Amino acid sequence: MGDLPRPTGKEMVRFLHKQGFELVRISGSHHYLERQGVKTSVPVHGNQTLKIGTLRGILRDVQLSPSEFQKRWNR
Repeated sequence: MGDLPRPTGKEMVRFLHKQGFELVRISGSHHYLERQGVKTSVPVHGNQTLKIGTLRGILRDVQLSPSEFQKRWNR
C-alpha cells in the first residue's frame, strides 16, 4: 500500500458524493454529509489539503479503511 492520497476538503466532498453521500447542510466551512444513517463532516478551507488525522477521522466515520479509500480514489 503506499501513502494515502491527501485530498483537499472540496475533493473529499466530491469523492464522498460519488460514493453515495448527500450534502445535508453547510455550517461555516464544514460540509455535513450523510448516507443511510452514516454521517460525517468535512472542513473545506479553500484549497488546503486535509490533515492526515482529519482524513483518517472522516474515513473512520464513513467506515472506509485507508486501503479501500486508496483503491477507490485511484479509479
